[in-house]
Amino acid sequence: MTESELLKCALNASKRAYSPYSHFCVGAVLLTRGGAVYTGCNIENASYPATVCAERVAISAAVAAGEREFEAIAIVGGREEDILSGAVLDECPPCGICRQVMAEFCDENFRVILGSPDDFGVYTLGQLLPHGFCKGSM
Repeated sequence: MTESELLKCALNASKRAYSPYSHFCVGAVLLTRGGAVYTGCNIENASYPATVCAERVAISAAVAAGEREFEAIAIVGGREEDILSGAVLDECPPCGICRQVMAEFCDENFRVILGSPDDFGVYTLGQLLPHGFCKGSM
């Protein structure tokens, strides 16, 4: 799948977000090296620490299905009204916890695609998490 196609899938996933508190919707699409795709959306909770990010939902679904080798993740996020109208206004970078979870399963060349299907940037995990704590750090 192309970056644009992955972002379209991520936009669709963001429309399924459960975000009654922040009204900020995020969708993620994880592409495995074998070409399989796993989606996730953010799921908020009244107890804020129990909230789960879209990226971790997608990674968890893939790992639960037996996947361990990942190629890229596309992430779309924004205010609920913008997401529902299809208007992605800016890149939505992953939070620190999600970057750390990515580092558990992906190397520094793992691609992180941010933006809209028509206007996006592609970054490596190494760019987003320099000097990350990983298996080799233990």
